[in-house]
Amino acid sequence: MPAETAASLPYEENRFDFSPWRFWSEAPDGQRDRQRELQQRLRIERGYDLGEGCFLSPLAAIQNDSLNLGDRTYVAAGAYLTGDLSMGADCTVNPYTVVRGDITMGDCVRIGAHTSIIAFNHVTTDPDTPVVWQGLTSQGITIGDDVWIGSHVVVLDGVTVGSRSVLAAGAVVTKDVPEGAIVGGSPARVLKWRVPPADPVAKSDTSLGDLVAEFADRARTEAADVLERCWNPTSGLFSDRPGRAPTVRAQCDAIEIADLLLGGPPTQLPVQEQISRLRSWQDEQTGLVGQFDHDGTYLSRRTDLDDGEAAYHVLSVGYALDLLGSAFTHPINLAPADSAEAVTRWLDAQPWRENPWHAGSDVDQLGTAMTWNRLGGHGNPAGCEEALFGWMLTRADPNTGLWAPVDHEDLRRPVNGWYRAVRGTFGQFGVPVPYPERVVDTVLRHLDDATWFAPERLNACNVLDVAHPLWITRRTGHRTDEVVSKARTLLGHALANWIPGRGFGFAAPSPDGGETQPGLQGTEMWLAIIWYLADLLGVAERLGYRPRGVHNPDAALRRHSL
Repeated sequence: MPAETAASLPYEENRFDFSPWRFWSEAPDGQRDRQRELQQRLRIERGYDLGEGCFLSPLAAIQNDSLNLGDRTYVAAGAYLTGDLSMGADCTVNPYTVVRGDITMGDCVRIGAHTSIIAFNHVTTDPDTPVVWQGLTSQGITIGDDVWIGSHVVVLDGVTVGSRSVLAAGAVVTKDVPEGAIVGGSPARVLKWRVPPADPVAKSDTSLGDLVAEFADRARTEAADVLERCWNPTSGLFSDRPGRAPTVRAQCDAIEIADLLLGGPPTQLPVQEQISRLRSWQDEQTGLVGQFDHDGTYLSRRTDLDDGEAAYHVLSVGYALDLLGSAFTHPINLAPADSAEAVTRWLDAQPWRENPWHAGSDVDQLGTAMTWNRLGGHGNPAGCEEALFGWMLTRADPNTGLWAPVDHEDLRRPVNGWYRAVRGTFGQFGVPVPYPERVVDTVLRHLDDATWFAPERLNACNVLDVAHPLWITRRTGHRTDEVVSKARTLLGHALANWIPGRGFGFAAPSPDGGETQPGLQGTEMWLAIIWYLADLLGVAERLGYRPRGVHNPDAALRRHSL
């Protein structure tokens, strides 16, 4: 018995009704003629305005009072359309979609199957009258250009959906969607940005304080999941991201995130075990902390502060212990800057011109080592602190406020190096920075560079390294309006980049919508950044947290003396 031909299969009879975009390129002449006749009748009998190349499936229920469709707009089988509907060119209403009420859409709006866009609502104000007899209200729905609406989405009356946005499958959209946003959930909220706006905060109808509080509530709710996904119960260690090797920093980032969002240490290990483990990693002779091998084996380090990774652990492990109510067991050897003369030689030899970020990082670690030695009761070699601050106070450039010479347009490394140098010195000792107004000028100039501050190019390092300088110089009142404007824009982008259940990636999502990989480092840094920006804007108290670790805003020496 010969097989049936494709044309004779019953599934082919209505294929254009369910895949209408194929109709005008593949349908036989007879079907095309009948579609033209149907559209002409709708124009004459109902007054519909239908563009060139449209397709309206006879299997749809089209009962509009008025209907305006742009060129190449399609309505598939099972769709139910009522009310006053206007759609631009190249739109698609997919099968079993409901579009009812006073609705306006722009060009290139694609609506997934089984979606409901309902521009009216029942009145429910009188509890003594059945809802069916209380009438309807209608505000209308407006949808911009180039919008993708996934399957099973619900859009409620009164909503405006901005152009180039995406409504993820299953979203229940109850309030306006900003341009370029990707929203999802019930009720829908911004998950990330397809096209980041120039000022996402300004485009929101929610107050800045409410946005900050909403973010913090969400982050606290999901904090346990953020930590658990990076925990390896076999090794008993955290990794920055699932599948990565454990690092010393990851253990410390986990402690800081838990402190910020959960108000205590991670629950994966008892507190005393966490303290004992961190303290056991410190070398008793150098006071430094080593690192893990790729298999999770801890490797001690007999080195000095010129070893960048071991020196950074002075910060990360020191602050983690501080958050747990403990401290290093042994003093930190300041070599090769272990005398006043050595400090001066060491600072002079730093690569301030070639690599100011590296120079600032070294100063950060030296100043933090001095801080822990002070707080641990060990003290520092005579004259070392005076030599450090004397050098920095006398070597800052009065024109820029920086220590690195600025003889080019790219300010990233000089500004980032300034932040690192200040964090462990002026910041932790509570000493005012030199030339603060010039620092503001330099940082604002740097923020105008789209190479680093276009929304899709942001990363935690670059944003933190401008947020902190603007915060620490805030009392000058210099160019406050500009500082506030920049802070609002950066805060909006930061809030939008939280990835549900996984935290923040180090970098912003890529321009093509690709997702950056979330991890503990990115999460800890962005949480601190958000606090600094929110505090500049006067709404930090709505976060319900204040950084107390590596990126804390309070001078450690003053904090511990209270």
